[in-house]
Order: sequence, then C-alpha cells, then structure tokens
Amino acid sequence: MTRSAHSKNADDDESDEPRAERRSREPREERRPRVKPVVLVRKAREQLEELIGMESESISALNKTGDGWQLNVEVVETPRVPDTTSILATYSVHLDSDGDLIGYERVRRYSRGRLDE
Repeated sequence: MTRSAHSKNADDDESDEPRAERRSREPREERRPRVKPVVLVRKAREQLEELIGMESESISALNKTGDGWQLNVEVVETPRVPDTTSILATYSVHLDSDGDLIGYERVRRYSRGRLDE
C-alpha cells in the first residue's frame, strides 16, 4: 500500500521545519544539578552537629543510595586526657538527593586508642 501525498507520519509537523530544529525548541526534562561530595559532607556534618550537640571529627564513609546518600560520621562523644582514651561514636547519616538530613543513627561507640579487630 502506498501513502498518498497528503498523508503524514507521526513525526511530521505542520511546518517544513527540520526535525532537529523542532526538537531544540521542545522543553527538555529539567535535571537537578548534582550536589558535589564536599558539599554533601559539609551539610551532613552541620546538620548532625546541630541535632546531637557535639562536633564531628571526620567522615569514614560516603555512599550513593537509590534516593540520596549515606555517610558514616565520627564524633568525639567524651573527650579525655590523654586523647587516646577519648570515647568516639560512629553515626550513620542519611541524606536525600539535595543533601538534607532525613535520618541518623549511632551505630558504634569505641575508645580512640582501640583498633578494630
């Protein structure tokens, strides 16, 4: 079966404008800007510190999840002298894709001078 000169396929437009030019005018799906890891770490530390009232010392893990990020944040819970006897804790912090804290949990407490076995 042949097409008549007046029939159009689905890609045809009312104008004779090339398809590439039509596509460039069509609205594109808005993409969210990616949050840089250094910004995620800063936001996680600030938000956790505000909630628990203690300063974070370091980040020991940063992982992308399906809906955001998961970080392990090390916090000095009980400073002592000498420093090797201070009590630290690891907090698992969950951020959404924008870097906003959506949950946290203390997952470990340990003495600074003790090695993992």
